[in-house]
Amino acid sequence: MRGVLVVHAGAGTWKHVKNLEEIKKVISESLREGSKELLSGNSLDAVVKATEVLEDSGLLNAGIGSVVDLRGEVSLDAGVMWGPTRRAGAVAGVKYPKNPVVLARKVMEETDHVILGGIEADLLAQKLGLPKHPGPSERIMRRYREIIAQRPREVRYKRSLELANRLGFLDTVGAVAVDKDGNTAAAVSTGGVMMKFPGRIGDSAVPGAGFYASPKGAAVATGIGETIIISLLTFRVVEYIEAGYLPSTAAKLGIMMHTALQGENTAGVITVDNRFNYGASYNTSAMPWGAIDLANRRIRIYGFPK
Repeated sequence: MRGVLVVHAGAGTWKHVKNLEEIKKVISESLREGSKELLSGNSLDAVVKATEVLEDSGLLNAGIGSVVDLRGEVSLDAGVMWGPTRRAGAVAGVKYPKNPVVLARKVMEETDHVILGGIEADLLAQKLGLPKHPGPSERIMRRYREIIAQRPREVRYKRSLELANRLGFLDTVGAVAVDKDGNTAAAVSTGGVMMKFPGRIGDSAVPGAGFYASPKGAAVATGIGETIIISLLTFRVVEYIEAGYLPSTAAKLGIMMHTALQGENTAGVITVDNRFNYGASYNTSAMPWGAIDLANRRIRIYGFPK
């Protein structure tokens, strides 16, 4: 049986991360669990499950491991897209769901809308009986208190991106897949930027920016969301695939275009096509990512800092 699943743990410096072996284990678990869905279901099932595993790890900036805003609160974005129909669903600035990627799928499949945000999206999650987010972890809150105490002059609205970049809190998680029938799908989830302005929405809630899928390909981005929204990175990458480029080349071209517009250390992308090819590229120091092909069931992991 054919089928490919690709996941990532976020583009960035990764210089502050000491538990890299644990991150590798989480990526492997995400690929294993997602590939089970790829075997029994379709590519959408696979990317949602793989992203759920990353959200539940507590080690990455998504789900229960999410960073906090200037008020010390979580505010989560997520999105999914089904390639065959180009249907998409996303949530922005939600606080209730433990797994915002699941709520994003509900938006796509059970409403007429593409993006729901804020309190109404949280109320929908409650009505649907989705598990509640436990709130920020002690690890994140300890870091939050340190930043407030040590860098009071830097904790300003116009400096939050710069501060988060230096502290290494810009990662996102996501997955792309193609199933046995050639159907592509994409999913993404994030806690956003550490110390962000409350109400800030990033690329993970914007189709064509943080995620995109068409009948021929799918892509998910990670990095500084403001730059990815402006460059429409994933839409561009999928356009390259539709023009006939392999995913590996499409990803490189997309990052070249993005870097020319937005500069270095701003983004990464993973991608697949409907012919079971995949690729990735990034302009940051590292972007841990991995892939599994059902043809041989072998997990491959790349992109860790050297």
